[in-house]
Amino acid sequence: MFASFESGRCQVNGITVSYRKGGSGQGLLLLHGHPQTHVMWHKIAEPLAEHFTVVAADLRGYGDSDKPAGDAEHLAYSKRQMAQDGLELMRALGFVKFDVLAHDRGARVAHRMAMDHPDAVKRLITLDIAPTLAMYEQTNEAFARAYWHWFFLIRPAPFPETLIEADPEQYLRSVMGTRSAGMAPFTDAAFAEYLRCLALPGTAHGLCEDYRASASIDLEHDRSDRQAGRKLSIPLLALWGADGVVGRCFDPLGEWQKVATDVQGKALPSGHYIAEEVPELLMDEVLGFLLPSVPGGR
Repeated sequence: MFASFESGRCQVNGITVSYRKGGSGQGLLLLHGHPQTHVMWHKIAEPLAEHFTVVAADLRGYGDSDKPAGDAEHLAYSKRQMAQDGLELMRALGFVKFDVLAHDRGARVAHRMAMDHPDAVKRLITLDIAPTLAMYEQTNEAFARAYWHWFFLIRPAPFPETLIEADPEQYLRSVMGTRSAGMAPFTDAAFAEYLRCLALPGTAHGLCEDYRASASIDLEHDRSDRQAGRKLSIPLLALWGADGVVGRCFDPLGEWQKVATDVQGKALPSGHYIAEEVPELLMDEVLGFLLPSVPGGR
């Protein structure tokens, strides 16, 4: 995995972020989801590096990045802070403006990054999410049953942390393996990395704080944008899985159109883990959106 990429660690925003970098040309930041790491991009990282300088980073609290202690207001894991991590990383690597491709939790970070720093993010691709505020405000029984971890992880510390740390592999399989595609999308090597990182000291706390922030301070930031009439103005491509929960329980394209002015989107024949389930189709969509003149793009 990532054979041509270099590994690095960079001091940004008061923490150390772990990342891999490969390719050349314009910058493309990849942000992963829960409960994974940057390794989730392993099926498309090398092809993307033929067109971009690809930076695949571990979010704070995940992978080999630092896992700072949480605070009472969950500010340390607000998407605003996590977005600042990514922004400073790209600047440290020489990119003032760059594109972002992000999945799940990483897409929530990317949403905030583009909202707070529209001069830095050129174009944004989100994978299998609707905006956080819309998903919380429209939660129904079907969503709560499918995304049970949203409500488990936000319980006060150390209850969820203790249960995750007691059996990290069971937690991974309970979250990842019960989606529409089961465990089929995940290679043994990738799953081993997800398990290694979840078992690291502080990871359980970091990912819980990520979700606690999304159910508190992040909603405040999103409501402030809505009240002020602030919307994303950069080009945004929203993709989601036709077999996933987000598309069944919400209207992803419609919800993104409420918070952004330049949006297109579609469902792909996939479940939640698009980059690992249908990497070739995702590559077509990414190139078509970011580099429409490239063969294979649109």
